Amino acid sequence: MDIHKTIFLMAILFIYSHHTNSLLLGLYQDQDSDIMLEKTSNHFSEHRIDDMDEMEDDSWAMVQKSGNQFVVNDQPFYVNGFNTYWLMVLAADESTRGKVTEVFRQASAVGLTVCRTWAFNDGQWRALQKKPSVYDEDVFKALDFVVSEAKKFKIRLILSLINNWGGYGGKPQYVKWGNEAGLNLTNEDDFFSHPTLRSYYQSHTVLNRVNTVSNMTYKDDPTIFAWELMNEPRCPSDPSGDKLQDFMGLQHLTRFNIIQILMLNKWELISSETIKFLVLILLLISPSISDAHISFTKSWMQSHIDDAEQYLGMPVVFSEFGVSAKDQGYNISFRDTLISTVYNTVLDSVRKGGSGGGSLLWQVFPDGTEYMDDGYAIVLSKSPSTSNIISRHSTRLTLFNSLCKWKCHWGCKKKHGFQYHDEL
Repeated sequence: MDIHKTIFLMAILFIYSHHTNSLLLGLYQDQDSDIMLEKTSNHFSEHRIDDMDEMEDDSWAMVQKSGNQFVVNDQPFYVNGFNTYWLMVLAADESTRGKVTEVFRQASAVGLTVCRTWAFNDGQWRALQKKPSVYDEDVFKALDFVVSEAKKFKIRLILSLINNWGGYGGKPQYVKWGNEAGLNLTNEDDFFSHPTLRSYYQSHTVLNRVNTVSNMTYKDDPTIFAWELMNEPRCPSDPSGDKLQDFMGLQHLTRFNIIQILMLNKWELISSETIKFLVLILLLISPSISDAHISFTKSWMQSHIDDAEQYLGMPVVFSEFGVSAKDQGYNISFRDTLISTVYNTVLDSVRKGGSGGGSLLWQVFPDGTEYMDDGYAIVLSKSPSTSNIISRHSTRLTLFNSLCKWKCHWGCKKKHGFQYHDEL
């Protein structure tokens, strides 16, 4: 198996909606950089150019791809985000809709700028898609609210279109629909190859939806950073990966960012040329945790950053990482160490101009939603040490996003009197 297939099988591929790729010029967490960070943070606060309250509408532009980097308006853009998958479902109920606003507010307060969430719920309770191409308008309006609310807090979205697993319907529900139509399917992996199931999937109309809140078509909305073709795609019946590759080739998406079999915003035929970056899942799921996980995390991330750069020429985003409170040996200190390790590995790649494109915590919850916690939930208001780590990372990325002009490959120009690349 060649290196491209190996990476594909380990990754979740993203494609974007007409705009995406990655750069990161990072910082080391040594004493000198800490002092410089404080100085530049103070300087930045005096010369803030992207203050949320003053941001002009024309600055909320689509994320684009430029070489090995993500850019917005010719400035670097780094994925600094989190997962909260259930936003649409809670937004569908007036009694819980406020939790959507709350999680965006809290995430924005610590500087997070990208959220990955579901834009699907197939044939289940509060289903978006009741049957193939039959939608619940009230649930669609809930998704409209999620998208419009994210923009208020300057948070971009990665919207996933289907689940590989049975949660929220997913691949098994499509197979069930096929059998109800008389297809006599016996394997969930038929989803990837049967023409009827593929037609069900291709007819999913989220991209052409006109948001009832903003009156903007989803595919034209810069709030949507990327479209995820499937959450955690697996095809165990075909270890070669050919079925998944072929599934990607069937898409009719144009000018979109796509990730994890996902795309930047605008549909077109998906081909190897439209795959803009890799998304790798990194979750500690061992029944017990140890310091060995930290060294493994760093080396595993670095090896995939190197492969993405050397063999594929694209950025890589680590889409899920965290530590479960249900694991033996769990403590907050270990969780903070893991998060710092992920952040520092990405920042190290950024500093070198590598393919480390960013990361997304799994997962951020607001107060009062712990009943849905799978063990990985981070309630920012109750996690001061973790919140501080996230804020610190956000400050570094904000400095680069706002003050480092995309004028040369992996380089920065002098601005406001100092050389950011050298000093940071």
